[in-house]
Amino acid sequence: MQWDFWTLNPESAHQVTYLMGDRGIPKTWRHLNGYGSHTYMWINEAGEKCWVKYHFISNQGVEGLTGAEANRTAGEDADNHRRDLHEAIERNGFPSWTLSAQVMPYADARDYRFNPFDLTKIWPHSDYPLIKVATMTLNNNPEDFFAQIEQAAFSPGNTVPGIGFSPDKMLLGRTFAYADAPRNRIGTNFHQLPVNRPHAPVNDYTFDGSMTFEHTGDQAV
Repeated sequence: MQWDFWTLNPESAHQVTYLMGDRGIPKTWRHLNGYGSHTYMWINEAGEKCWVKYHFISNQGVEGLTGAEANRTAGEDADNHRRDLHEAIERNGFPSWTLSAQVMPYADARDYRFNPFDLTKIWPHSDYPLIKVATMTLNNNPEDFFAQIEQAAFSPGNTVPGIGFSPDKMLLGRTFAYADAPRNRIGTNFHQLPVNRPHAPVNDYTFDGSMTFEHTGDQAV
């Protein structure tokens, strides 16, 4: 069934070659690149818009395991990735990733040679080269794994001013649906937990529900 799906959906070819190639089974989380895949929008203070794709490139390099190595590692130590990352941070070998962005002018999307919002496509670097933005460094282990890791909730719908969404249908579906998972896994007011709270005050129409502890005023008025 797996191969039938892949062969009947040629748009999956890039992902399949990645999965079945040398990078398909990462050696550790430290030796793994991260790609936003989706196309987002950036908007500057002047209201000018552009389309962007995010790339997190490992500064430790990219290394993988063979199938035999992966089977042995999984059998001997199923928590290998988690332990490796924790121990690297403990010994001050802080892993880092270079965040770069591909930036497409807003008007380019209309006449580009393929749909730039198609999740199965990548933008050629020859057309839109990587622009270094920042470095992400992991330099601190959690003090309470359950409170800080198990209860963490992430969603592509969580953005800050200046970042918007594109017509990428998969992204739009995820921005709507992803919050349902932590509501079921953690609870109705998961966003009020310290690990999930935004640093800046947020005004919205969400209030009450089970285990709420933020006061929203007298709603009966």
